Amino acid sequence: MASASVVIEVAKFSNVRYGKREGLAFRTEDGLVSVESLRRLTGQKYGGVMSTDGLIRDRKSMVDLSRDIEANASGLRKHVLKESEITYLPCVRNPGKIVCIGLNYRRHAIETHAQIPSNPVVFSKFSNSLAAHEQKIAIPPQGWDVDYEAELGIVIGERAFHIQKEEALSHVFGYFPADDVSARALQLRTSQWLLGKTCNGFAPIGPDVVTADEIEDPNNLQIRCFVNGSRRQDSNTSDMIFYCDQIISYCSQYFPLEPGDIILTGTPEGVVLGMKEPERKWIEPGDTVEVSIDRIGTLRNSFVRL
Repeated sequence: MASASVVIEVAKFSNVRYGKREGLAFRTEDGLVSVESLRRLTGQKYGGVMSTDGLIRDRKSMVDLSRDIEANASGLRKHVLKESEITYLPCVRNPGKIVCIGLNYRRHAIETHAQIPSNPVVFSKFSNSLAAHEQKIAIPPQGWDVDYEAELGIVIGERAFHIQKEEALSHVFGYFPADDVSARALQLRTSQWLLGKTCNGFAPIGPDVVTADEIEDPNNLQIRCFVNGSRRQDSNTSDMIFYCDQIISYCSQYFPLEPGDIILTGTPEGVVLGMKEPERKWIEPGDTVEVSIDRIGTLRNSFVRL
């Protein structure tokens, strides 16, 4: 989709609030432009798509949008939204499922003294855990040992049920940065991890979804995490035990993955839990966490007291 002759760099789409409006926007080298501005330029309705969720389910509108973004590149420059006027929303707003994969980086499993899994470790989060880029995340009053987990997120674009690994990536709409925020004291209270994973705001995602055609190999991306500017995680998705195609195929054998469902694919080494106890410094109010993935973007959130 991208080319050197147009303003758009890669196909990155966001859900944003600007002024009194909420809607879909696309990222250019100059900043975000709302699809509403493109509608006014072209007179096209694009199926009435108002969010990434709608775009995922409307491939024709996706094609029409891509064509008109390129055709109207020069005219879009004056419609760039001011960053100070933007409030980001989760880059996928209403996933039917939030599927998570645990212990999926070899060096992370080693640092936590866990056995290398022979099958993907699947758990979930609830929709209340969704948060957006730049959203403040509340730490529960009890603390509960809050940790960060930089992750590559996948959003499904086409229904996947009983599919083979070889066709799995064709069912992907796009990718995004995510932080699988975890309250370790709750996570490890029982053998089931969910309670420590699904507190309010514990799944920030975004700011953008990058369409799958822009990412040739999702298993060769640098992934990093910074806490207050200090690098804590620095790895590559090639260290995954189960690659993206394997995860999608595996899950699809047991339940259908529908358009808009998201998968968080696991975190590399460098989390607080993997440190020796005297060195552990859990996330505190006032801390800022950034998750950065090459070619996809940087997710940033600060933490506050509930």
